Amino acid sequence: MSTTAPKPVTLGLVIGSRAFFNGAPCKAAREETIAQMERLGVDCRILPYEATVNGAVQSIEDAKLYAEYFRESRDEIDGLVICLPNFGDEIAVAELVNRAKLDVPILLQASNDEVDKVDVHSRRDAFCGKLSVANNFFQYSVPFTETTHHTCDTHGEAFGQDLDRFARICRTVGGLKNARLGAIGARTAPFQTMRYSEKLLQDAGITVVTVDMSELIATAGAIDDNDGDMQAKLAAIQAYGTIPGHITKDQILRQAKWSLAVNRWIAENECDASAIQCWRSLQDNFGCATCLTMSMMGEELMPSACEVDIMGAVSMYALTLAAGQPSAILDWNNNYADEVDKCVCTHCGNYPKQFMGEVPEVGELDVLGETIGRSKCFGAVKGKVQPGPMTYFRVSSDDRAGTLKAYTGQGAFTADPFPMDGGIAVTKVERLRELMGFVTQNGFEHHVAMVRGHHADIVAEATTRYLHWPLYHHGGPSVPTLTWPTR
Repeated sequence: MSTTAPKPVTLGLVIGSRAFFNGAPCKAAREETIAQMERLGVDCRILPYEATVNGAVQSIEDAKLYAEYFRESRDEIDGLVICLPNFGDEIAVAELVNRAKLDVPILLQASNDEVDKVDVHSRRDAFCGKLSVANNFFQYSVPFTETTHHTCDTHGEAFGQDLDRFARICRTVGGLKNARLGAIGARTAPFQTMRYSEKLLQDAGITVVTVDMSELIATAGAIDDNDGDMQAKLAAIQAYGTIPGHITKDQILRQAKWSLAVNRWIAENECDASAIQCWRSLQDNFGCATCLTMSMMGEELMPSACEVDIMGAVSMYALTLAAGQPSAILDWNNNYADEVDKCVCTHCGNYPKQFMGEVPEVGELDVLGETIGRSKCFGAVKGKVQPGPMTYFRVSSDDRAGTLKAYTGQGAFTADPFPMDGGIAVTKVERLRELMGFVTQNGFEHHVAMVRGHHADIVAEATTRYLHWPLYHHGGPSVPTLTWPTR
């Protein structure tokens, strides 16, 4: 397996205009937006400038032309960017979107007027035009994403940041709507908390592929010691972290065979993420842990969750898509002394190396090793997660409500000491008690996905606006809503 870069995002670009406005800003908006996309590594789909007057969409005929063009690229386009360098033709834009029927996220931008250029030949009126296009989108039931400012310059830094954020939203939405998740092994019997609804996931476009643990154990056991892929995996394991001197060559070899068997099954079944029965069948029947396997897959942006936590894998995959870097699954596990906004998040040893921020120790499971013997438990990735900003996210299936549901927020990993074995992350979240109250009262699991950096607004918008999952955004911005009068 080679390191997987974030999937390139392809955006369709539309320049909206009204015929009686100055056409020069249309060309500038087109060129500046394409340049912003190139800088971000985003592919652009737009008709040649000469295809329409001023390279813009300003009539029903233009809308039909662009709709047909975008339909031909339906499998490539992850989102649409609609720029209004002037007021724009609201009907043409709305008809284009309605006829193309791409069902992808939309970013709606409107350009700034310059105060000294508002004569009849120079004015833009995009501030107003954006409201008209948005009103038509509301009529057509078309969700769309706002720019940070109501109006902005297409060459400006703010719009560049908006495009970057939007590309991440598109990658998250597209990835989740077509995800394939591997469930390796049966749910660990004592963990009813990991129950989930496969049918609700399928309704959201997420397919779960299952395999019995015994099949992969047999596959791993049949791999020849001299298999070329196996030797490469063995070398990758030895280079992944610091392995204590008492670990035997046979233990490492067994771990390499298990990892290769899992990797091959995931590739054969085209899975984007996975969840594995991590104890204790594998330890008892094959003699290794699977934490290292999950850690290494996560490092390659193919997240894997413990304890067949498929909903945790969905959560990890969403964060990986949004951030473009490895995510991890953790337990909300311990208080931190009497500090009410701090807690300790842990897991036995599955964190990707980049997530930890340091070279880990690759050793044996501590708790299970004390019970069944450490020789059966090699493959735990140990260390303390280094300080820095983080985002947390959790999706759960609610059978009674008939929907997937989620929560997200942001916090930080801290440098505070905590003398526990395994993977340790001392975590700070503002108003933590309030968050834990929400988790307990709404039936969420103790597992949570986390990723480095602040990306909560991306997963929040992707899941609520475009996937229509109810979500609680802890510490997120308040959203104005209508209040209906009491009659």
